[in-house]
Amino acid sequence: MTKAEREEKLKKRHDEMSAYDAQFRMAYGNIGGVDEVGRGPLAGPVVTACVVLPDDFDVLGVDDSKKLSLKKREELYEVILDKALAVGIGMCDNQVIDEINILEATKRAMAESIEKADKMLQKRDLGSLDHVLIDAVKLTGISQTQTNIIKGDATSLSIAAASIVAKVTRDRMMMAYAEEYPWYGFESNMGYGTKKHYEGISAHGITPIHRKTFLKGIV
Repeated sequence: MTKAEREEKLKKRHDEMSAYDAQFRMAYGNIGGVDEVGRGPLAGPVVTACVVLPDDFDVLGVDDSKKLSLKKREELYEVILDKALAVGIGMCDNQVIDEINILEATKRAMAESIEKADKMLQKRDLGSLDHVLIDAVKLTGISQTQTNIIKGDATSLSIAAASIVAKVTRDRMMMAYAEEYPWYGFESNMGYGTKKHYEGISAHGITPIHRKTFLKGIV
């Protein structure tokens, strides 16, 4: 595939995802895409992001963060933060996850990210957050209307942007934890249950960031 063909493919993908969001923007006003990362790991927080993009956001390559390289995610993360109308980050640590379970912790973190994005919009005199597009999860207790989308990070440009912001935010946290707890491979597995991670638990026990409810029968 030539460079021109790759760019054309990226543009087509961008236009499709942007058009999907545009229908909600026309119907509701300011929309935010919401996604999470970190529901499955044995250690670390669950992190969510809510991203409100301008309707003329024209940066190519924004997609489900799992489809992107580390380098590309980092590049797009900086661009998204620069060009977004608002960004909110929410998170729940391992202790909250153990206390209320991972699904409820994810919902709490999502609500936090939505609230922060809404406040940023209002602080910038850009109105309020009217509607949120959420990847798979349905929330209660938020003031915005919502649309819940299966595989939303592969459908909505706003959700894809949120997936990148959440992923880079959490990965940076786990890489910092890797320096503090060097035996578990957090810098590469990001807290997921890899061979090196399990070997680290066997040799050194668990850390203060491990999710005990995810390790029943192991420790």
